Amino acid sequence: MTRDIGAAQTEDGGRDETGETNEHGGQQRLSQSPQIMSPSPFVVEWIARHPPPKDSVSRALDVAMGRGRHAVALARSGYRTFGVDVRFDAVRDAVETAHAAGLVVLGWCADLTDAPLPTARFDLVVVTRYLQRDLFPSLRASLVSGGVMLYETFTTAQRAIGRGPTSPDHLLEPGELPRELEGFDVLLYEEVSEPDAVARIAARRVA
Repeated sequence: MTRDIGAAQTEDGGRDETGETNEHGGQQRLSQSPQIMSPSPFVVEWIARHPPPKDSVSRALDVAMGRGRHAVALARSGYRTFGVDVRFDAVRDAVETAHAAGLVVLGWCADLTDAPLPTARFDLVVVTRYLQRDLFPSLRASLVSGGVMLYETFTTAQRAIGRGPTSPDHLLEPGELPRELEGFDVLLYEEVSEPDAVARIAARRVA
């Protein structure tokens, strides 16, 4: 497990799950429970729709992975799985959870405001409950041609629900995700308002 390249984002603390500000100037989850959250049904469905080929090694990246709810699912599906997060304890827990299940997650503790993602390296990239707008070019470039991006996070409509992030820096505007992935082949895009207001997209890099 790589300790550092700066410090990364997370589902457990950093600019992530809820947008609540923590002492490091990032965001934190509503719950600080050490238990792993359940995977997003959207992500689980699309991992099943986009399994790795059996005759080659496919790499997946979980960005702001927290304690590994999606990284473990990716590893279980057969991907060579990498996960990045700002909190070393979260990365450690994700790696250990995978190991306990007989799986491998390669954890990377890094601050993505300083550390660029590898270019043209991943067949699948997952980002949930995390928004760092200046990271989109790096996310796009991290996929191989034909690779798929799964992205799901809160929209501005979440303010009306009364929980989670409130800052515009951490909330998607209507229609923002397809604009950020312009030029990708959009396989699914939707915005929902309950139980949380989120936008989600599955999109394939075509070049």
